[in-house]
Amino acid sequence: MEAKSHSHREPRRAPTAILAEFENTHDILHAAEKVRDAGYVRWDTHTPFPVHGMDRAMGLRDSRLGWIVIAFALTGLTGAFVMMHWMNGIDYPTVVGDKPPGAPGTLPSMVPIMFELTILLSAFGAVLGMLHLNRLPRHNHPVFESERFRRATDDRFFISIEADDPKFDVDRTRKLLEGAHAANVEVIEEDES
Repeated sequence: MEAKSHSHREPRRAPTAILAEFENTHDILHAAEKVRDAGYVRWDTHTPFPVHGMDRAMGLRDSRLGWIVIAFALTGLTGAFVMMHWMNGIDYPTVVGDKPPGAPGTLPSMVPIMFELTILLSAFGAVLGMLHLNRLPRHNHPVFESERFRRATDDRFFISIEADDPKFDVDRTRKLLEGAHAANVEVIEEDES
């Protein structure tokens, strides 16, 4: 009887991102401007502290979080008013301070509850909006596979460009980052499923 040979194939690896390391804020600001001008859209910078001017260098717009918070705040304010008007004036009419339900003088008694619901829903809007806009929770990201990336919270600055960016090409993207004076450029790969 002949034994079957099982060939062990290595899994194919595909690039998921390119990670470029920079040594100082000047270099990463200059590189961010080059990446922005090249038209990449799925990329980010990773720095150990906030870098003044990075938003402008990356071409970022103002955050939409404020609009999300105001929408939640107005929902809380309106919801509180409608709730109290329904409860005290329609569902179970209650005389407050010798004023009939719906009288103009009853509004001051509603202010504390309207304020509380406005603040509560604003806080929920801020947290949920931040999670949504930052695409969180994300338990793993390809850059975490890099040993060098551990220094991003210490003393190094990084730019990562994801492979699902429409302009992504391993060779052209690597040349762009090397031309921006990156101290190191690394292609991060993972197994194809």
